[in-house]
Amino acid sequence: MNSREAATVLAEIAYRLRHVPEQGHRVRAFSRAATNLNRLQPDLAALRAAGRLESIDGVGSGIAKVLTELVDTGRSAYLDRLREEAGESQPADLQAIPAPGFLRGDLHCHSDWSDGRATILEMAAAARARGYSYVAITDHSPRITVVNGLGPERLAAQALEIARASEQLGGFAILRGIEVDILEDGRLDLPDDTLAELEVVIASPHMKLRQEPAAMTERMLRAVESPHVDVIGHPTGRRLTREGATYDFEKVFRHAARHHTALEMDCDPARMDLSPELARLAVACGCRLTLDSDAHAPEEFDYVDQGLWMAQQAGVGPELLLNCLELPDLLSHLALER
Repeated sequence: MNSREAATVLAEIAYRLRHVPEQGHRVRAFSRAATNLNRLQPDLAALRAAGRLESIDGVGSGIAKVLTELVDTGRSAYLDRLREEAGESQPADLQAIPAPGFLRGDLHCHSDWSDGRATILEMAAAARARGYSYVAITDHSPRITVVNGLGPERLAAQALEIARASEQLGGFAILRGIEVDILEDGRLDLPDDTLAELEVVIASPHMKLRQEPAAMTERMLRAVESPHVDVIGHPTGRRLTREGATYDFEKVFRHAARHHTALEMDCDPARMDLSPELARLAVACGCRLTLDSDAHAPEEFDYVDQGLWMAQQAGVGPELLLNCLELPDLLSHLALER
């Protein structure tokens, strides 16, 4: 059981504990530990042999016990029990978790042009180092002022930096994108002519998530039918600290399928949205999906490693994921949608 595989187990435990309100602190603890395992890549077997698993940042005695069992047996009785309580089937071997090598790129990440913590060049270099052949820079639109979102003028200026970064990386494909807010009535936070110039448009719900389900359904229906929207980002808006939006998921997902709008499985440990349950519904409704990191720093591209279990549980294979397409096929697909 290596660090990546163990991080995936801890991330799933954090997700499954989210249903229990009094477990909020444990949700955050398991999520943080999973993030640190991916970031630090410690030698778990060596630490286990030395009795030093608790030396890993964010790992206390309870999580160390889970890691000990994973190193010794390749399984977690705690996760098995959580799955059983949720009525989920258990894979025969936790070490059979798939590697992320089938992904060709990441369609959702942020730079220091909005609320990211690295330059476009740094983010793109990290994506290339993972073996990707492309990455989309999808900084925020202006609606949420605290994230320093981009309007039309700043997007035009950003295009110049994207071109320079691509040149510096030997022509590595950096796609121009945006994460545009879905407003309360389903309109988007940028004008159509601005969105039409971009290669990847992710439309996401961030605010007013407690709208009545009927109103939220109409809001999401309007967003998915926009000819400029390629992906609905983290479709419920849930975080560890808040519940996501509730709406007629089947109706919205079927509408998304008709309009060739993909749905995102956001692998940020604080989100894990779409959940495996909703991802299964999306597939049944005929949707394509993406598996993205929502990275705000280079090391956060590793979030995808933690989120692979969601695709596994949902039965989502490479043929259903847009970012498993090679770049020419992806660009053709995105162009056909518009």
